[in-house]
Amino acid sequence: MSTVTRDSFGPLVAYLVPGATVLWGLSFFSTTLQSWFILTRPDAPSLGGFLYLTVAAVAAGMTVNAIRWAVIDTVHKMTGLQSAPMDFSRLGQNVEAFSLLIEIHYNHYQYHANMAVATVIAYACYRIQLDSLQTWGWADLTVVILEIVFIAMSRDTLRKYHSRGEQVLSGRHSRSGK
Repeated sequence: MSTVTRDSFGPLVAYLVPGATVLWGLSFFSTTLQSWFILTRPDAPSLGGFLYLTVAAVAAGMTVNAIRWAVIDTVHKMTGLQSAPMDFSRLGQNVEAFSLLIEIHYNHYQYHANMAVATVIAYACYRIQLDSLQTWGWADLTVVILEIVFIAMSRDTLRKYHSRGEQVLSGRHSRSGK
């Protein structure tokens, strides 16, 4: 198995972690998924179970990413966070700088926005399995706080990606990408 590299870290956090979060939420309703998450020795998943979990988490993460695109990207755009015009004819001389922007801003945007979606899905599964909306506690408050943090971070990293991407691909310098 290959190690995590600089090139694989972005997709790993953008898709695998949110996908695993969704699968954990769905595991309330699936004994197969529950078996993939078991950590104790006698019941630990086999190599096949680990592989199934990894592939399923990537697939779930890609689905979460599509939901993110449809919902969170739309909300960010409707609330004034517009992508800046970029001249991709300037990419050749700036490909390393643009790749760095993807690495330090866009991959983090995908993680935070995808986790906002994945957390809602996992939390909905958790509440459904409780079969009661009457009791509220620390878990509920934690989810609300996490959602606020994930949305705020997604907005901040996407704003920085847009403004700094414009700087790299337009040759102009913007002050809005602090």
